[in-house]
Amino acid sequence: MSETITFPEMSNDPDAEGVVATWFVQSGETVKAGQVIAEVMVDKVSVDIEAPIDGVVTCLVEEEGVAKQGQEIARID
Repeated sequence: MSETITFPEMSNDPDAEGVVATWFVQSGETVKAGQVIAEVMVDKVSVDIEAPIDGVVTCLVEEEGVAKQGQEIARID
């Protein structure tokens, strides 16, 4: 089963963009459910993203890359 990781909604503006500030894992790395895999930031507010399932992560947005709220930033297979 595959799970999509999206940039969380952190602003009331539906077109708001944020930054994938830090990846704590690399593409191809095995992760466990609940493991923090990334930190994202919008307007100096940061949120940790946890893996929802066990699997192998594929990062789709580079570190310091810009993403819109709701945009897919990673996938876990």
